[in-house]
Amino acid sequence: DADEGLNGNVKYSLKKITEKALKILQLDSETGSITLIQDLDFEEGDSYELEVQGRDGGGLFDTTKVT
Repeated sequence: DADEGLNGNVKYSLKKITEKALKILQLDSETGSITLIQDLDFEEGDSYELEVQGRDGGGLFDTTKVT
């Protein structure tokens, strides 16, 4: 976020995530980076879906679906 102060401080959170995705994906609330916490096994699932929300210190937010 190009704003300064509280309005430039964005925190990320998971709004919706499947049980399957919760077991293998992790969201960094400071950077919004999504990382694997275990290896992918395509026999168990070929796609994972979650919704991530970014919220600034001023109360503005947006949500996106990640597949």
